[in-house]
Amino acid sequence: MVLSAAPERKLTEATSSAIRLDAMSDRHFRDLAAYIEREVGIRLPPTKRTMVEGRLRRRVKALGVANLDEYVALVLDRDELGGENMHLIDCVTTNKTDFFREPEHFEILTRVVMPHLLDGARRRNERVFKFWSAAASIGAEAYTLAMVLADLSAAEHFGFRILGTDICSTALAQAQAAIYPEDMLAPTPKAMRERYVMSSRNSARREVRIVPELRRLVRFQRLNLMDATYPIDEDIDVIFCRNVLIYFSSPTQQAVVANLCRHLRPGGFLFLGHSESMAGGKQASMRQIASTVFRKEVGRT
Repeated sequence: MVLSAAPERKLTEATSSAIRLDAMSDRHFRDLAAYIEREVGIRLPPTKRTMVEGRLRRRVKALGVANLDEYVALVLDRDELGGENMHLIDCVTTNKTDFFREPEHFEILTRVVMPHLLDGARRRNERVFKFWSAAASIGAEAYTLAMVLADLSAAEHFGFRILGTDICSTALAQAQAAIYPEDMLAPTPKAMRERYVMSSRNSARREVRIVPELRRLVRFQRLNLMDATYPIDEDIDVIFCRNVLIYFSSPTQQAVVANLCRHLRPGGFLFLGHSESMAGGKQASMRQIASTVFRKEVGRT
């Protein structure tokens, strides 16, 4: 019995050692969480630790680094992996998105917002509107906007341009390519899929792509919402910034929303996610017109 116990103990010790090497120390997780919140505003509570470790292991393997602790030390403590900070941010940011997510917002856009904007544009003799998807991820929101506006503009005869921004360069690359799994377009109305979506010639791939006519109306660029100022026009008609503020602390939410509002023209509209209404409601220049939809009052900055 004694002889058979020794190999089992060695195996247990080896397994335990491997687990320790494959996990992140408490100190390095705290350092990483502090860095991410400072740089991009996203909070990483301990409940996200397993998710973060899983995502970063791919970078550890790709770079040939010994383990997660060594990776964090090389990036944050010693800055020996030039340019790796962007990959780190890409790994830990969440890019959940869908076409026609929170569809009632697009109904409000069609029934309430656009008639108001068109009425004002007629008085100013303007017919081109600016839209900004401020947490664009892989582009689903921006292209959903493009579909809705393209349908509406066919009847109302106006032009539009859409800007999509995000912190994640990997997500933006996919947005620019505009290629998606076929089932991701399932929430899109059939008529719009037929007009604005192309299927792959290889049916086995089950991929689709947004048509060139819409892609030309949407532009993407990298932007960090934590920056003090944004290199964005200050006469935007409609800003969508949905389901990203929930990852920020309350003071950061207020700072970001204040920045967004500065880029709205008077009378412009801000759409937030369904769990983010308080963030917009605390801005003196904004008046709530629907659930998580706000209008910048004329004469307010």
